[in-house]
Amino acid sequence: MWSAADWKDYEVIDTSKGEKLERWGSYLLIRPDPQVIWNTERIHDGWRCPNAHYHRSSKGGGEWEFFSLPEQWTIQYKDLTFHLKPFRFKHTGLFPEQAANWDWFSHKIKNAGRNIRVLNLFAYTGGATLAAAKAGACVTHVDASKGMVGWAKENAKASGLENHPVRWIVDDCVKFVEREIRRGNVYDAIIMDPPSYGRGPKGETWKIEESIYPFIQLCSQILSSNPLFFLVNSYTTGLQPAVLSYMLSSILLPKYQGIVSAEEICLPVTVNGLFLPCGASGRWEGSYGN
Repeated sequence: MWSAADWKDYEVIDTSKGEKLERWGSYLLIRPDPQVIWNTERIHDGWRCPNAHYHRSSKGGGEWEFFSLPEQWTIQYKDLTFHLKPFRFKHTGLFPEQAANWDWFSHKIKNAGRNIRVLNLFAYTGGATLAAAKAGACVTHVDASKGMVGWAKENAKASGLENHPVRWIVDDCVKFVEREIRRGNVYDAIIMDPPSYGRGPKGETWKIEESIYPFIQLCSQILSSNPLFFLVNSYTTGLQPAVLSYMLSSILLPKYQGIVSAEEICLPVTVNGLFLPCGASGRWEGSYGN
């Protein structure tokens, strides 16, 4: 497992009965989590006095119940600052478990000994974009949602990165990559965090089981001749680490050699020292540089 264990402003305090108790800065949230299938006793006081609680509906979806939570607040991870706010589908605008990947590729970028161009696809509110930029990379941030790109820009400004070379693109990721191929543009590293299902700004349909393998193939065409890394994240149940490893190995190793690894990403749970699984990541590392 790859664990995001270096947070100070975030923690999973406890998990039980389909929910997790989290601390986001100064605020306690209770949110549902499908991985939490155990019914352990809820001892921590936070279960009884959260700042907000997201209730899953038996009909699908759900809604927030607020007690004492501001409309927006910030937390930090090392030198990065993120704006948070509760919005639909239980989310806050950040996936803290991804810090395990931020640390990994930041080290690679800092030690590459050259300028690195990173393409971040399905880039959401910019966690990976900010981490790569802070490490010294030039980043192209692509997401189909104008609102998410705007949020990412706010996070960049809060992190002191508003003048860093980041291109902010609102576009369907597949269409963007196809255009980059025609333009002859290349990147030294690619990060993608594809949704299970989604629609582009012009109604383009994305179904991960059908789309992810050909999309990785497509993206391999815009890698430079000396690529540094390729990172694929998945929160879809069927895309286990072995599946991510198989895809990256079959597409990238024949041309670039290097190393492929894949693991569950997870978060430590404070009350018992165990780990909560949060998805999977597949990493390809080039044979060149560090």
